[in-house]
Amino acid sequence: MYIIDRITNERHLVHVLPIENDDFKKLTVKRYSFNWKKLRNESVVYKLKLVNGDDILGLIGLVDYPAEERTEIKLLASSAENMGRGKKYERIAGCLIAFAGREAVQKFKNYPALSLIPKTELRQHYISKYGMIDAGWQLYLEDLPLLNLMREYLS
Repeated sequence: MYIIDRITNERHLVHVLPIENDDFKKLTVKRYSFNWKKLRNESVVYKLKLVNGDDILGLIGLVDYPAEERTEIKLLASSAENMGRGKKYERIAGCLIAFAGREAVQKFKNYPALSLIPKTELRQHYISKYGMIDAGWQLYLEDLPLLNLMREYLS
């Protein structure tokens, strides 16, 4: 899994790891858009970091719904310097979404699905960039679109 430096076009290997309790001290609303401490009791939170680095570049909170064979992305955020047109790295959100897809596939082998409830302004972005399917108030991935996303971002 890799991200791309927008200035040098270099690829940098990244990994996604479970968040540690000490990490929550670093997760400010200013840098990561949300109060992630509120999420730690209702979801499993993961961080995306460079393989050779300590800085948290992105975060994702996941909740599993076994009866529906579905994993929901509760929250997804890139660090402030990695959002918008002036961002430093490309592919952070894609890597996190693909990671969530892989988690869903591992847990729900028969018919896994990945879903999220997008902010209104991001709905079309998720559909066009990540191939998500509109299901009304939620967007989701399953079957071939989910596998294509994982193939693109996890390799």
